[in-house]
Amino acid sequence: MKTFNVPIIYRSPLISAIKQYRKQQDRMKKDFSPTLLDFGPVRILLARHFGFCYGVENAIEIAFKTIEENEGKRIFLLSEMIHNPQVNSDLLSRGVRFLMDTGGRQLIPWEELNANDIVIIPAFGTTLEIAARLQAIGITPLQYNTTCPFVERVWNKAEQIAARGYTVIVHGKPKHEETRATFSHSRFHTPTVVVKDMEEAHRLAEYIHGRQPAEQFYEAFKGQYSDGFDVTRHLQKVGVVNQTTMLASETQAIADYIKQAIREKYQLADHEVAAHFADTRDTLCYATNDNQTAVTGMLDVEADLAIVVGGYNSSNTSHLVELCEEKLPTYFVSSEEKLLSRNEILHWDFHHHQELHTSGFLPDKEVATLLLTSGASCPDAVVEGVIRKLLSFYGLEDKVSEKAAAFS
Repeated sequence: MKTFNVPIIYRSPLISAIKQYRKQQDRMKKDFSPTLLDFGPVRILLARHFGFCYGVENAIEIAFKTIEENEGKRIFLLSEMIHNPQVNSDLLSRGVRFLMDTGGRQLIPWEELNANDIVIIPAFGTTLEIAARLQAIGITPLQYNTTCPFVERVWNKAEQIAARGYTVIVHGKPKHEETRATFSHSRFHTPTVVVKDMEEAHRLAEYIHGRQPAEQFYEAFKGQYSDGFDVTRHLQKVGVVNQTTMLASETQAIADYIKQAIREKYQLADHEVAAHFADTRDTLCYATNDNQTAVTGMLDVEADLAIVVGGYNSSNTSHLVELCEEKLPTYFVSSEEKLLSRNEILHWDFHHHQELHTSGFLPDKEVATLLLTSGASCPDAVVEGVIRKLLSFYGLEDKVSEKAAAFS
């Protein structure tokens, strides 16, 4: 796989050594057990896969290269390039400005832009409508494009099944930048509807079966369907694609559920199902799959708690938290700064969108065992920072270099 020129400030000698060691031992990526970092009174079990994915590294390389090559020009990002506070802060410090926030609210009016400005498309991609607006200003929208190739693969799959007459169902968070972009690209080719979770998939299946009045669909899915969507016609032949950072298992479960609803509605034999339901399994992102499977493998090991590191508005990171929460007390932190002391921690409750202050998060026992992972947009340097902070509570921070050397 291609390697990228990512600023050294995001790298970690310890994490790099561990990842390289695990890659050499398991080139086919079949071993999803965690890596044990034993420091005596504290044992850290590091997930097999975590941190920057292909799409994020690609985006960072393009963004920083764009800044270097366009000195003196005004440079804008449509919105946060990735959902990581450290990376976005670094870009802002280099003079980059955001045109919109992550919810799509305009921060800088389009009228302030001119054809000489540089606009970087974030890793989530953008809508066809925004691309057209940039084009009208005289800015080539794809000249500085950091859209993840795996997001573009979803768009391509939607276009392919649209050409065969399928309606597209997008599993994603309706307000997320990536889902808004995928919805825009898909609805250009075919009727499209967004479902955010299994509960909405169940609701949609009721309309497939005709058990709910068709007119109620338009209120139940308000803002989540394309113009001209006809619930009586456009749910007869469908395919499911996803926002690439969703829980892969949930996307598959939703696809299986919709497929079964279609099968029952039309009384289809196995060989007839494809005429009404498109196979879209190849739209699931490899990094999302690997990181989530690595958490599952990590959770097979006995531990006292889990720490997940990443941006608080990061979708893929929140799903790692979800997985960990099913088994252990879990703390979602954005950086080592949130670990206040051996007794106190600040952490994000993404269910209620609030930061919590918790005391006694580390167990009072002879040996504490912690699980540790991070989201796909979190720099390895931040993960090492969390490790160092944890070790400082035990007077062991000087052991990091020694541990890195052991994996080299």
